[in-house]
Amino acid sequence: MLRKIGRLFVIKNRFEAFVIIYALALGATSRGSSYLQEYPGIGGQLLFLATTGAVFLAGAAILDSLKAKKELAELRAELANAK
Repeated sequence: MLRKIGRLFVIKNRFEAFVIIYALALGATSRGSSYLQEYPGIGGQLLFLATTGAVFLAGAAILDSLKAKKELAELRAELANAK
């Protein structure tokens, strides 16, 4: 039962990855806009930039991990066929 629940939290394809990245971006811009109100001026702008920049880094990591998973699965399939 726990295994079934755990599978819900695994990103299986690029569409799911982009949906998660979109959700991260919405949260980051919301948090960034509150930073702009709380810290007017350059400080708030830098914090806004940091929150949105974190989404770019996280998105790249998610997409790279999907690519690595796919390549690993292909290598395992080739090794299984070679035996």
